[in-house]
Amino acid sequence: MKVAVIGAGAWGSTLAGLAKDNGHQVSVWSRQSSDRLETVIDGAAIVLSAVSMTGVRSVIKLLKSQSLSPNTILITATKGLDPESGTEVDLPRLPSQLWQAAFPTHAVTILSGPNLSKEIQHGLPAASVVASTNLAAAEQVQSVLSSSRFRIYTNSDPLGVELGGALKNVIAIAVGACDGLQLGTNAKAALVTRGLAEMIRIGAYWGANAETFYGLSGLGDLLATCNSPLSRNYQVGYGLAQGSLLKDVLSQLEGTAEGVNTTHVLVKLAHQQAISVPISHQVYQLIQGEITPRSAVEALMLRDSKPEG
Repeated sequence: MKVAVIGAGAWGSTLAGLAKDNGHQVSVWSRQSSDRLETVIDGAAIVLSAVSMTGVRSVIKLLKSQSLSPNTILITATKGLDPESGTEVDLPRLPSQLWQAAFPTHAVTILSGPNLSKEIQHGLPAASVVASTNLAAAEQVQSVLSSSRFRIYTNSDPLGVELGGALKNVIAIAVGACDGLQLGTNAKAALVTRGLAEMIRIGAYWGANAETFYGLSGLGDLLATCNSPLSRNYQVGYGLAQGSLLKDVLSQLEGTAEGVNTTHVLVKLAHQQAISVPISHQVYQLIQGEITPRSAVEALMLRDSKPEG
């Protein structure tokens, strides 16, 4: 099967390698490629997009100008919220929603889970989720990418799967700051747990299935991202807690920390719709330079007492 991967970053290259190891014909394209996009996608049964959130719209625009086979399955492996959408009456769009709007007759699937690309590249075992309303398409993606070291599960709640992957990045920034301040395991456990509750609250407002957030694309991804220095979003929080400026932390990353953009979009939504997102709000103030990491933690600890929930 021919698989075209759009995006030659760490995640795109890792997924391309998994498909290639399974014997598929794989081509990778980025804006720096010498190959033409038309050649890369010609005859592709699957087109996998692993670009950053800010690049999704431009990649979609490029693909719409090409002749994409009507049977081609689209996979989005981007974790974020679209900064160019969302009003007082409309929710921000997720990557898959941008893809589906541009290619309404194609099957769109979402790949998300606790997947640190460097670990997978080193041959360490991992699991992920492919979600879609089109079960046949999800199962085909599952067969193309699954292996003895990369186990893929299918899921029929694409909204919950995609939100889990996006929202956990905001919590990871908070947890990175917590570790950077050396506040201990108790504080970290509390932050992760309350962070998951915040993700579920947002997901419920969006219309996602709450149970999805307890799976690989929610809790699983949250645990991986909040416990590894390989996570770019964790590195952002950690660096800020060490006294570095945001621009300096971001300039040293190997790739994009999607949680920064997601925080901005999420807090705007929460303000418009009166959704309680105390952790995300403190992360927003932190990356804006309005408060210090220690002040952010104190603000969370001094909130009014309330029942857990």
